[in-house]
Amino acid sequence: MSTTSYPISAYVETLGVRYFARMLSKIRLHATGSLHPDFVENMGGGLDLRLCDFLRVDYAELATQTLATTSDEEVLNWAFGQGRELNETDKLLWNHYVTKLGWRDQVSESLANRKLSSGLQDRDDIMTMIEYFEYDEGRKS
Repeated sequence: MSTTSYPISAYVETLGVRYFARMLSKIRLHATGSLHPDFVENMGGGLDLRLCDFLRVDYAELATQTLATTSDEEVLNWAFGQGRELNETDKLLWNHYVTKLGWRDQVSESLANRKLSSGLQDRDDIMTMIEYFEYDEGRKS
Protein backbone atom coordinates (compact mmCIF):
# COMPACT_ATOMS: atom_id res chain seq x y z
CA MET A 1 0.00 0.00 0.00
CA SER A 2 1.47 3.36 -1.01
CA THR A 3 1.22 6.44 1.15
CA THR A 4 0.60 9.83 -0.42
CA SER A 5 1.49 13.15 1.12
CA TYR A 6 0.59 16.77 0.79
CA PRO A 7 3.34 19.30 0.20
CA ILE A 8 4.37 21.60 3.02
CA SER A 9 2.58 24.86 3.74
CA ALA A 10 2.79 27.72 1.25
CA TYR A 11 3.51 30.00 4.21
CA VAL A 12 6.95 28.43 4.74
CA GLU A 13 9.67 30.83 3.58
CA THR A 14 12.98 30.08 1.94
CA LEU A 15 15.40 33.00 2.23
CA GLY A 16 12.35 35.22 2.75
CA VAL A 17 10.32 33.86 -0.21
CA ARG A 18 6.97 32.23 0.52
CA TYR A 19 5.70 29.25 -1.49
CA PHE A 20 9.14 28.29 -2.87
CA ALA A 21 9.58 25.47 -0.33
CA ARG A 22 6.10 24.14 -1.20
CA MET A 23 6.97 23.97 -4.88
CA LEU A 24 10.16 22.04 -4.10
CA SER A 25 8.25 19.80 -1.70
CA LYS A 26 5.88 18.84 -4.52
CA ILE A 27 8.81 18.09 -6.85
CA ARG A 28 10.52 15.86 -4.28
CA LEU A 29 7.33 14.05 -3.24
CA HIS A 30 6.43 13.41 -6.87
CA ALA A 31 9.89 11.98 -7.57
CA THR A 32 9.40 9.42 -4.79
CA GLY A 33 5.86 8.59 -5.90
CA SER A 34 4.36 9.90 -2.68
CA LEU A 35 2.79 13.19 -3.84
CA HIS A 36 -0.97 13.21 -3.35
CA PRO A 37 -2.49 12.63 -6.82
CA ASP A 38 -4.47 15.88 -6.70
CA PHE A 39 -1.23 17.79 -7.34
CA VAL A 40 0.33 15.86 -10.20
CA GLU A 41 -1.65 17.30 -13.12
CA ASN A 42 -0.86 20.93 -12.28
CA MET A 43 2.83 20.56 -11.41
CA GLY A 44 4.74 23.32 -13.11
CA GLY A 45 1.54 25.32 -13.67
CA GLY A 46 -0.44 27.68 -11.47
CA LEU A 47 1.66 29.21 -8.71
CA ASP A 48 4.65 27.04 -9.63
CA LEU A 49 4.73 28.68 -13.06
CA ARG A 50 4.08 32.16 -11.67
CA LEU A 51 6.96 31.87 -9.21
CA CYS A 52 9.30 30.46 -11.86
CA ASP A 53 8.33 33.33 -14.16
CA PHE A 54 8.93 35.81 -11.33
CA LEU A 55 12.37 34.30 -10.74
CA ARG A 56 12.92 34.00 -14.52
CA VAL A 57 13.85 30.32 -14.41
CA ASP A 58 12.57 27.32 -16.29
CA TYR A 59 10.45 24.95 -14.17
CA ALA A 60 11.97 21.78 -15.67
CA GLU A 61 15.50 23.04 -14.94
CA LEU A 62 14.44 24.00 -11.42
CA ALA A 63 12.97 20.52 -10.91
CA THR A 64 16.23 18.91 -12.01
CA GLN A 65 18.21 21.14 -9.65
CA THR A 66 15.76 20.37 -6.83
CA LEU A 67 16.29 16.64 -7.17
CA ALA A 68 20.07 17.11 -7.15
CA THR A 69 20.06 18.58 -3.63
CA THR A 70 18.11 18.48 -0.37
CA SER A 71 18.63 22.16 0.45
CA ASP A 72 15.84 24.56 -0.50
CA GLU A 73 18.21 27.47 0.08
CA GLU A 74 20.73 26.00 -2.36
CA VAL A 75 18.05 25.65 -5.03
CA LEU A 76 16.84 29.22 -4.51
CA ASN A 77 20.40 30.52 -4.72
CA TRP A 78 20.77 28.53 -7.95
CA ALA A 79 17.57 30.21 -9.24
CA PHE A 80 18.94 33.63 -8.32
CA GLY A 81 22.05 32.85 -10.37
CA GLN A 82 20.14 31.46 -13.36
CA GLY A 83 17.35 34.04 -13.45
CA ARG A 84 17.42 37.04 -11.22
CA GLU A 85 18.10 37.69 -7.59
CA LEU A 86 15.23 39.11 -5.58
CA ASN A 87 15.77 42.17 -3.45
CA GLU A 88 13.70 42.88 -0.34
CA THR A 89 11.06 44.78 -2.35
CA ASP A 90 10.72 41.88 -4.79
CA LYS A 91 10.25 39.47 -1.88
CA LEU A 92 7.69 41.79 -0.28
CA LEU A 93 5.74 42.03 -3.54
CA TRP A 94 5.81 38.27 -4.18
CA ASN A 95 4.85 37.40 -0.60
CA HIS A 96 1.99 39.88 -0.65
CA TYR A 97 0.79 38.53 -3.99
CA VAL A 98 0.90 34.88 -2.97
CA THR A 99 -0.76 35.44 0.41
CA LYS A 100 -3.61 37.49 -1.09
CA LEU A 101 -4.24 35.42 -4.22
CA GLY A 102 -7.94 34.58 -4.45
CA TRP A 103 -9.12 37.58 -2.45
CA ARG A 104 -11.16 39.76 -4.81
CA ASP A 105 -9.06 39.03 -7.88
CA GLN A 106 -8.91 36.89 -11.03
CA VAL A 107 -8.62 33.70 -8.92
CA SER A 108 -11.67 34.33 -6.68
CA GLU A 109 -13.95 32.15 -8.81
CA SER A 110 -11.45 29.29 -8.79
CA LEU A 111 -11.15 29.58 -5.00
CA ALA A 112 -14.95 29.44 -4.64
CA ASN A 113 -15.08 26.33 -6.84
CA ARG A 114 -12.35 24.62 -4.84
CA LYS A 115 -14.09 25.42 -1.58
CA LEU A 116 -17.32 23.98 -2.98
CA SER A 117 -15.68 20.76 -4.18
CA SER A 118 -14.03 20.34 -0.76
CA GLY A 119 -17.19 21.00 1.25
CA LEU A 120 -15.75 24.27 2.57
CA GLN A 121 -18.18 26.60 0.76
CA ASP A 122 -19.62 27.89 4.06
CA ARG A 123 -16.19 28.89 5.38
CA ASP A 124 -16.22 32.63 4.77
CA ASP A 125 -13.01 32.91 6.77
CA ILE A 126 -11.12 31.15 3.95
CA MET A 127 -10.51 34.11 1.67
CA THR A 128 -7.27 33.24 -0.17
CA MET A 129 -5.82 30.26 -2.00
CA ILE A 130 -3.10 29.55 0.52
CA GLU A 131 -5.61 29.74 3.37
CA TYR A 132 -7.63 27.20 1.42
CA PHE A 133 -4.56 24.94 1.11
CA GLU A 134 -4.15 25.00 4.89
CA TYR A 135 -7.72 23.80 5.49
CA ASP A 136 -8.00 21.43 2.53
CA GLU A 137 -4.71 19.72 3.41
CA GLY A 138 -5.61 19.39 7.09
CA ARG A 139 -3.13 21.78 8.71
CA LYS A 140 -6.07 23.87 9.99
CA SER A 141 -9.62 22.94 10.82
